[in-house]
Amino acid sequence: MEILISSLGWIGSLLVIGAYGLNSYQKIKSDSLIFQLMNLAGGILLIINSVYKEAYPFTFINTVWVLIAILAIFRIVSKKQIVET
Repeated sequence: MEILISSLGWIGSLLVIGAYGLNSYQKIKSDSLIFQLMNLAGGILLIINSVYKEAYPFTFINTVWVLIAILAIFRIVSKKQIVET
């Protein structure tokens, strides 16, 4: 179980850092769905890891990160629906 949880944490870290790096080098935009999905998935995996490790400050910051991503995804999706109608 330890290896699985650690692997999830590493994958989550890579997703969040990857999203940040791609955005920093202007390969994806911060208002793109892929950027927000990478942050959402990465944050969720990091939450799983930090809860298992009982690292609650880390759990808190990633929960906020996930909530921000969810709100941004809703904004992006609703914006696309308005444009399509």
